[in-house]
Amino acid sequence: MNRKLLAPFILMMVLIISACGSNNEANHPSPSPSPSESAAPDAGNNGNSGTITYQSELGPVEVPANPQRIVALSSAPNLLSLGAKLVGVDEWTYANPLFTEMLTDTAVVSDTNLEKILELEPDLILAGAQLNNISKLQEIAPTVVYTWGKNDYLTQQLEVGKLINKEKEAQAWIDDFTKRAEELGKKVKEKIGKVATVSVIEVGDNKTFYVFGNNFARGTELLYQAMKLNMPEKVKQDALESGLFTLSTEVLDQYTGDWIILSRNSKADVSFMELETWKNIPAVKNGHVIEIDTEASSYSDPTTLDNLFKIFEAGFLK
Repeated sequence: MNRKLLAPFILMMVLIISACGSNNEANHPSPSPSPSESAAPDAGNNGNSGTITYQSELGPVEVPANPQRIVALSSAPNLLSLGAKLVGVDEWTYANPLFTEMLTDTAVVSDTNLEKILELEPDLILAGAQLNNISKLQEIAPTVVYTWGKNDYLTQQLEVGKLINKEKEAQAWIDDFTKRAEELGKKVKEKIGKVATVSVIEVGDNKTFYVFGNNFARGTELLYQAMKLNMPEKVKQDALESGLFTLSTEVLDQYTGDWIILSRNSKADVSFMELETWKNIPAVKNGHVIEIDTEASSYSDPTTLDNLFKIFEAGFLK
């Protein structure tokens, strides 16, 4: 019988089993690994059966050594950057223009639609720690959970590489990107000045703005961590620890550096650009504004960072 015809029955069993075990799980949570126990596969384990043991945040998980049907509710861009084949992906990655061609045959899924995930017959699931129904996802297929922000952007790429048996490819990109970004940072400082500051600001709704710290995507990891460019003091005070800080138009000029990276999507209200408050900002007057697409900049994976690398190189060194 076609497995898809059994999906409702199997899903019902998954929910029953998960419900029975939920009390025990709540009383006996799996311990998280210490920093010294970073997630890594046991390359020598279960080699003949085509599986590896991955030391995840929730404990060891036996996963396929060469997964073919991955559902990614988290870390999808990292997987796609390594050439992984996804059968299901979250809506945000699906809407990202950088990944459109990679996802033509991929379904949009969520942690609240278990039946749809079940129908895709995944052999591996990636999920964020904040999502719902993780215990139920674990009943469908081996599930690896990541807590957003627990790993820095380079470590996260390496961990995803280890998970799908592409650690060498992940490390090669890290080594190359780190070198290229450091060289670009030196060139940019020579051009704009060693003490020049850069702000990353995003256009929000209702005439609000967001300014970012050094680890909230929008190219912040590349600019501040890899290229080592300077952040304005006001941004350090209010956004470095929290990751982002909400601004109004009236105080925007207090957070702008010598250069502005302006993140906005195609539907954003840009009427603020006609205001004197904006026009009088020194970076705007000097033409030191580099615009980026919010939808194509909201991750910190290799595809996104390599794309932003080209934009920043052209914008700063023009």
